[in-house]
Amino acid sequence: MSQIVKNQVRKWGVVSFVVLSLATLLLTGYTHYEANIFNQPDSTNLNPFVETGFPYISTSVDARKLGTAFPADNQAARTLALQLGDSAYACFDTDLLRWSVAWTGKFLPMVLMAQISYKNFFNKNNGIAKLTGEAKIATGPYAGWTVGKPIFRDGKTTLDQTWKALPAEQARWSGVYVYGNQAILSYSVGDSKIFELPGIAKFEGQVAFTRTIRAEHIASDLYMTVAEISNGTSSEVKGKIAYVYQGANKDSVTAIGIAGKGAWQPEVTDGKYLTVKVPASSKQSEAMVLIWKGPTKSIKAFEKLCRIKPAALPDFAKGGPTHWKETITTKGVTAPDTAAFVTDQLTLPLANPWKRNVRVADIAFFKDGRAAVVTFEGDVWTVDGITKDLANVKWKRFASGLHEPMSIEVVRDTIYVFDRGGIVKLHDLNQDGNADYYENFSNIMPQSAESREWAADLVYAPDGSFYVAKGGSLSNGPGMTSMAVGKGFRTGSDQNGTILKISPDGRRFEVIATGLRGPYLGLHPENGTLTATDQQGNFVPSTPIYVIKKGDYYGVPPTAHRSDNPPIAPPLTWIPHSVDRSSLGQAWITGNKMGPLNGSLIHFSFGTPGLFRVLIDSTSKIMQGGVSYINASYPAPTSKGAINPADEQLYVTGFNLWGSASVGISSLMRLRYTGKPSYMPNQFRAGTQGVILGFDSELDRAAATNLASFDVKRYNYNRTEEYGSGHFKLDKSTGEEIMPVAGAYVSADGKKVLLLIPDMTEVMQMEVAYRLLAKDGKKMNDHFYFTVNSSDDINLKKYGFDNVDLALLTAKKTEMAAQPARVEVASIERGQEVFQKMACAGCHSPGTKTDGMYGPPFKNLYKSQRIFDDGTKVLADESYLRESILSPSKKIVKGYNEEMPSFVGVLSDSEIESVILYIKSLSGN
Repeated sequence: MSQIVKNQVRKWGVVSFVVLSLATLLLTGYTHYEANIFNQPDSTNLNPFVETGFPYISTSVDARKLGTAFPADNQAARTLALQLGDSAYACFDTDLLRWSVAWTGKFLPMVLMAQISYKNFFNKNNGIAKLTGEAKIATGPYAGWTVGKPIFRDGKTTLDQTWKALPAEQARWSGVYVYGNQAILSYSVGDSKIFELPGIAKFEGQVAFTRTIRAEHIASDLYMTVAEISNGTSSEVKGKIAYVYQGANKDSVTAIGIAGKGAWQPEVTDGKYLTVKVPASSKQSEAMVLIWKGPTKSIKAFEKLCRIKPAALPDFAKGGPTHWKETITTKGVTAPDTAAFVTDQLTLPLANPWKRNVRVADIAFFKDGRAAVVTFEGDVWTVDGITKDLANVKWKRFASGLHEPMSIEVVRDTIYVFDRGGIVKLHDLNQDGNADYYENFSNIMPQSAESREWAADLVYAPDGSFYVAKGGSLSNGPGMTSMAVGKGFRTGSDQNGTILKISPDGRRFEVIATGLRGPYLGLHPENGTLTATDQQGNFVPSTPIYVIKKGDYYGVPPTAHRSDNPPIAPPLTWIPHSVDRSSLGQAWITGNKMGPLNGSLIHFSFGTPGLFRVLIDSTSKIMQGGVSYINASYPAPTSKGAINPADEQLYVTGFNLWGSASVGISSLMRLRYTGKPSYMPNQFRAGTQGVILGFDSELDRAAATNLASFDVKRYNYNRTEEYGSGHFKLDKSTGEEIMPVAGAYVSADGKKVLLLIPDMTEVMQMEVAYRLLAKDGKKMNDHFYFTVNSSDDINLKKYGFDNVDLALLTAKKTEMAAQPARVEVASIERGQEVFQKMACAGCHSPGTKTDGMYGPPFKNLYKSQRIFDDGTKVLADESYLRESILSPSKKIVKGYNEEMPSFVGVLSDSEIESVILYIKSLSGN
């Protein structure tokens, strides 16, 4: 172990060292398959994102600028980018069932979010995949197959870019079979079933693309559009071959030929569309379609090639060869039982024979306690050996090729994954531990190619349906669509920023809620209660948690997708920016082995990172709630989790990319209940008289009745098109109201405290900081953050409070009004405290680090020249720094996005001055 690593172990402790080790393992590669996080590997790096042995990746592609020979409008959000061998490739659009483009040379550039960050873990500068090779054939954004006649987008029939799949009764993507390094495409056209094997054939230095097709149940004539040639000069059909010539001297040609004995016939329409007619037949029909673009002098050789006898499709329905035979064994790290809840680490299989990155996005469980995890790379792994000591955790790759998946479910021991292609149902046809058939369970939800329109979340409901959450089409990424009405958004699909319910058969959907920016879900697996979070940003002033009801609208106009001007549904609770600036999933603790957390809703914070216990006050007229942090070690951002039916503990996944206070890359951990006492809040009630907080442990009465043990404040947010919000008093002036505690009482059972607070009313955010002792002497210093949606009268006796002097409410209010304001002194030290407390450190480095940071670094910032998106420049003096803190969206530094909320009313003048002094100190001033 290097001296640097030893120093870090001494400085941070063993648990924090896990973070360093995970990052180091990812950065340096692996030399053996027996993984141990304390073994420092010597050499090798991650292999490329695209694996040579797997036939495709799922991706989006922009093929709008291929040249005059090709259609000008050609984008595809959901495609399989097929590796056909010998530097030849094709993209199959699973929405429109067409070859959107085929080419030779280099594969697509790896610039999408999961791809560009695959090795450079904090790189968020994703792009749009555009061809760098030589395009050979392409089609426009219309159906690749039709019934009865060919239909094109040329004025006769228009099929606008809706980012939706074709209507299922017209045609539908069924899925893909993986057979070795080949992909067999499966889809339906009308009542006909189509199976297609893409490939290539080489002749005289030329490459012809092949489509070997089996068609079944052909009730009506079918038409397949193979290519669109925009600059054709003439065309002809000779027998089983059709030609479109290009150039004044006809020196180049695009041709299609039919190999096989069937009655399939090539056709040319309008001198530009090459199609194939598949006649109606009661029998199964097979043929190979060859497509070629090249010099006219090679026509004879192509005609000869078309006389070959096409090979039969492989017997794919029984499963293919095993792709990933190896099982990777890792040794987990169990935490000492030092608290009620601790986190054990299931070491990731980073040392694997494929040198594959493993950034775990979500987890689900089989009935026997085995797990399935999905990675942002697009892989699914199964995990066995999840025992108490985690001594032999066994990992096996199960599936690959998915498109930025972030959700996984196991239903009746079958794996479902939600990615940009839709909900994929995975089948192991030959029981070899690898998926052979990637079934399209549902692609009924539209999906644009906008990089932030995430396939964000998938949860399974007790009635057999699924709920999905789709990210909003944010403008802080490369755009393929126009800007939307509303700052910070692009148009995307007509269901971006929504929650949908998908029917048990995957064929129907209903819109449950709209108006969200970046929602993630939680669902109670027994009673079906659906919750969601949203991402702070434009129109979302801070982090909310919602209890979702059908028909609700949550306040983001660009994702409203309705015209009835509905009211904005209130959240269960807001969470301050400094506490959780980026939220993700939720999970319910079911079973009876998590002690005080049994039955609780758990909220996952990406930015903090960590888990929060959510308390719900359902006795009020409007449901309201609050959160408290579960103190434990979190070596990487926490994103999603699930209860293991075997041990009934919560397993938590997460990976880093978008800006978190954590430096870890990814982790899979177990939140385990040790049986030791818990000191967290477990009950919450807010009303006219004040706030009741219940705790897991009995309280020391002297500390709990001491008014100096509590600090309470409240404030509202402003929901505007700007990013986030400052803090505002109830009279709408800037700032926060410090609330007096008029009295404190302990309940008869000793576990609840009543805080009498004058002037209680509805407010978006309240905070209670408490410094208590448990009866056993344990210090309980923490915060509880909550929202008051309805300030109703509390039945104090019901909660165990008798002889409460409510007259204190009036007396304390008068006393506090006469107190002078506190005088605060600015200092560098205080500025550094604010920098940490307000989570500035998660986006801005105090040094020069830019990886993983959303904002510019602070070292040498003062008096440097700032260049903005519009080309203007300014010197970073005190005035500029103050403006950046209070109005961060006014000037955006070039290369960065608008992702900082205003600190108006959040920081006092003294705190702002302290932060400026701290920034100046980092520049030697």
